[in-house]
Amino acid sequence: MSLDDRPLLLVAAGGLARETAAAAHASGRRVLGCLDDDATRWGTDAAPGLPVLGALEEATRNPDAALVVCAGKGSVRARLVDRLAGFGLGADRYSTVVHPAAALAPDTVLGEGSVLLAGVVATAQVAVGAHVVCMPRVVLTHDDRLGDHVTLCAGVVLGGEVVVGRTAYLGMGASVRERTVVGEGAVIGMGAVVLDDVPPGETWVGVPARALRGATGHP
Repeated sequence: MSLDDRPLLLVAAGGLARETAAAAHASGRRVLGCLDDDATRWGTDAAPGLPVLGALEEATRNPDAALVVCAGKGSVRARLVDRLAGFGLGADRYSTVVHPAAALAPDTVLGEGSVLLAGVVATAQVAVGAHVVCMPRVVLTHDDRLGDHVTLCAGVVLGGEVVVGRTAYLGMGASVRERTVVGEGAVIGMGAVVLDDVPPGETWVGVPARALRGATGHP
């Protein structure tokens, strides 16, 4: 794991930004504020002490600050990262935020821009991609692999050797059996128990989880 102490700019001024700011402050990080393209938010506070400083382009005027993209949906995070890349901002401009109450094995690999909130556990040889969000009490067990822009909501539990594809979204309290693959862009409903591989782009719900007819995952 490689963490840094640069001041932070949070991209997107919603609920995840507030949670990320709280985690950053808990670990001693300085948060400068939020960037958001919604002009009606400029000059307001996303939370007490968390000002909305302006549009995304403001990131180019703060070269010493690290960025964390705080959109709740992985596909939106991916689009925002692409926009920032258009301003010449690469992987080195992003920082990972880990709450001090997370318990990560020393060999955990964290991609840039990821956020791990309080109570997240990673047991052994877990690899987390870039711009991943793990909400409170997520459990990642041995050899799990999370693709870029994955979102794991509160209380998700993955068995060993699970692979979760890019932009997939797992709802609160979902659990996934060991050696199972959740495909790119798939959505797993709250409380679902996933026993079989989930194809890319499908939405699965229930116990045991099955495909939801006519539904697709996030674009």
